[in-house]
Amino acid sequence: MSQSPENLRAWASINLSALERNLKAIRLALPPHLNYIAVVKANAYGHGLAPVVTRLMRSEADAFAVANLNEAERIREVGSGWPVLVLSALLPSEYKEAIRMGVLPVISSKEELIGFSEAARDLGKTVDIHLKIDTGMGRLGVWYPDFQKLFHSLDQYPQIRVKGLCTHFSSADTDPDFTGLQRRRFIECLDAVPQSIKPELLVHADNSSGIESFPKDGPFNGVRIGLMQFGIRPIPGSLLGSTLTEPVLSFHARVGLVKDLPTGTAVSYGQTYRLKRPSRIAILTAGYADGLTTSLGNNGQVIINDTLCPIIGRVTMDQTIVDITELAEPPPRGAIATFIGSGKSTFISVSQFADWSGQIEWEAFCSLSARTQRIYRTDSAV
Repeated sequence: MSQSPENLRAWASINLSALERNLKAIRLALPPHLNYIAVVKANAYGHGLAPVVTRLMRSEADAFAVANLNEAERIREVGSGWPVLVLSALLPSEYKEAIRMGVLPVISSKEELIGFSEAARDLGKTVDIHLKIDTGMGRLGVWYPDFQKLFHSLDQYPQIRVKGLCTHFSSADTDPDFTGLQRRRFIECLDAVPQSIKPELLVHADNSSGIESFPKDGPFNGVRIGLMQFGIRPIPGSLLGSTLTEPVLSFHARVGLVKDLPTGTAVSYGQTYRLKRPSRIAILTAGYADGLTTSLGNNGQVIINDTLCPIIGRVTMDQTIVDITELAEPPPRGAIATFIGSGKSTFISVSQFADWSGQIEWEAFCSLSARTQRIYRTDSAV
């Protein structure tokens, strides 16, 4: 079936030129010695990994970070020459493939060091890694008091070459005091690293929310940029808080049907909403199978004819019901309804959509399903 625009039922429009402008704006705001590590896990936060990575390579990202080997392989299919970090713990059955691919596993334990060392020896290769330090996230990483012992054990594993050190802040956007404590713990761990090898290491702790300051003589020479490159600005107090970025993604469906119903009519499953007046409703061609959540029912809004219209009743798998009584003219069937994005004078941000949906922004992006088609566009202003 033809995928001409009028046949799209639920789609995300992704502006790759805006993505490139965002990267350039972030670059300008960062100290020049910092490596830009583009985090593109989870299908580039729902934006589509291959097109996003292609544009970021063209825009001179220094490295990429993903969650698993499948994502790393897709980056390699787009282009080679960029370091690719695998942030999640790899399974023992994946060690040899990771070595063959030449990606950078992020390692947290002696068990992983032993496993990768044995796999590399079997292949007759060496493996480059990053060591992760748990400074308070309570997830991946060697617990910070144990880092020195693990680091000094590396001499036992000649097949392993450490190329970077990292940590992860748990509350960079909400708790600067704890973030500061994590940063101090990380820097104390770095003191155990011989000065002779420090210049060779990529040292990274911050995402765009946690960047505070990078003195030229400090240890950090990399930063992980994820959500911000897609237009979500970090907290105002951070280094990048005043950097202007623009939305990359908008999310749309169409009006499938318009009908009038009398006062008191129950709408959708469970009769969670009854019309309080004679009403005109629109049934939209997207539901929770496309990336909406049931929390939007009786809570969220959508833009139709440049007007914010309330979502009423329960969001269903394939359809969503909207009260359009206030519209001066009923929209024609096939008219565009916007869940994230702008009309001529109206706008729904990802943050607002996520709030109505009971989600965080990361989750809202990643919830857009495969059924929601991605449409890529560019403009000349880069």
